[in-house]
Amino acid sequence: MNSTVVKHISECFIKPKHLVEESNRPYYLTPSDLSMLSFHYIQKGLLFTIPSHLNHQQYSIHNLLESLKESLSTTLIQFYPLAGQLSTQTDEDRHECLVFVDCNKGRGAKFIHATLDLTISDIISTRYVPQVVHALFDHDLAVNCDGHTLPLLSVQVTELLDGVFIGCSINHAIVDGTSYWQFWNTWSKIHSADRDKTPKPQFGLLTQEFRFLNGCGPEISLPFMHADEIVSRYQAPQLKEKFFHFSSSVVMKLKTKANHDSKTNTISSFQALTAFVWKSVVRATSRPANEVTKCRLAINNRPRFDPPLPNNYFGNCVNVLATSTTVDELLNHDLGWVASQLHHLVVNYNDKVVRDELEQWLISPVFFRLDMLASPGITMSSSPRFDMYGNDFGLGKPVAVRSGSANKFPGSVTACPGREGGGSVELEICLPLESMIALELDEEFMAAASLSNT
Repeated sequence: MNSTVVKHISECFIKPKHLVEESNRPYYLTPSDLSMLSFHYIQKGLLFTIPSHLNHQQYSIHNLLESLKESLSTTLIQFYPLAGQLSTQTDEDRHECLVFVDCNKGRGAKFIHATLDLTISDIISTRYVPQVVHALFDHDLAVNCDGHTLPLLSVQVTELLDGVFIGCSINHAIVDGTSYWQFWNTWSKIHSADRDKTPKPQFGLLTQEFRFLNGCGPEISLPFMHADEIVSRYQAPQLKEKFFHFSSSVVMKLKTKANHDSKTNTISSFQALTAFVWKSVVRATSRPANEVTKCRLAINNRPRFDPPLPNNYFGNCVNVLATSTTVDELLNHDLGWVASQLHHLVVNYNDKVVRDELEQWLISPVFFRLDMLASPGITMSSSPRFDMYGNDFGLGKPVAVRSGSANKFPGSVTACPGREGGGSVELEICLPLESMIALELDEEFMAAASLSNT
């Protein structure tokens, strides 16, 4: 028997413990939601060790599974769209279709119990993320439009020889990273009977922001007969995935250097770190000097509105910004110049720009495709501000964060907080093998980064 095979033991479906009145109405998707229909589900998971102080009576996989199911059912009362299903209404006369969430359609959230005869060390102490990690998630390479037939939320709990991995796959047309981790945080609090400390999700606020643009209501029809007409299924080349750790002191040094180089005091630590990684990755990939390289940033639009939307607004409220230059110009300028390009990109992205883009989208819808991002350079997604390590489910602080195969391509970089906190950052970088080896041999990069010890 192959010990590196994930074996599914059982599966069931979890519905909200009770229905709320809002679930009887369609949950309409916004432009930010609909633009994600061709992306993959979000797949992130947390790795836990079994606390040594728990005896057999206090911990058993059966008890853990039952408590997770019970708390998930309660959590879905607040996050009721995740228990629904995508539906499409077609207007043949106008050659349009309306995609929305039918909150009472479908079987609910999927819940899988699986086993894997490997240890925590087998998962986190290898040179690269082992391929088996992808099997710790459901919905492998499913695109969000597949939510017409697949559950919008699937949880997989995998027993390891000395730990547990909880992986969540959530439809990216329903949540962005902020909402994704809000769900995790709420579920963890409810599991710990501490449900009053997490703000409830707020729905519909973005709809109110654009509903009067061009006389548009909450229902947004797409100029297609079938939603799958916009789907593009991207198949990434073979990649190596590796976590690099940047201590808080290293991040601060990069920020100080970037501001010194640019003779400003406005560049943030994350802008400096992103600039450093962009230069390092492009140097490692040995691109032609005159080739255009891009740095893309997934950016949260909530604080861009005036007045800003609350952080607990549920749904997608993100965009991907990009700045570009030539390889030669990027590598021959100092860190401050590169970080300044990113800083200006971010500070100029304000309320007017966001609203103008929403209005333009209603006139001419644009849908993100992964192959659009797989070009020379990097795409920085997720955020070290997300509370990933605050989810314990009675098992203590997670040992590590890992992700599935979703939304990966050459140059994709996923940011997570460092386990020790304090401003440290973990970056999961995805590159072809030869480029990854070159990055590992880059003295400047490795002087700042260390192999993740989680």
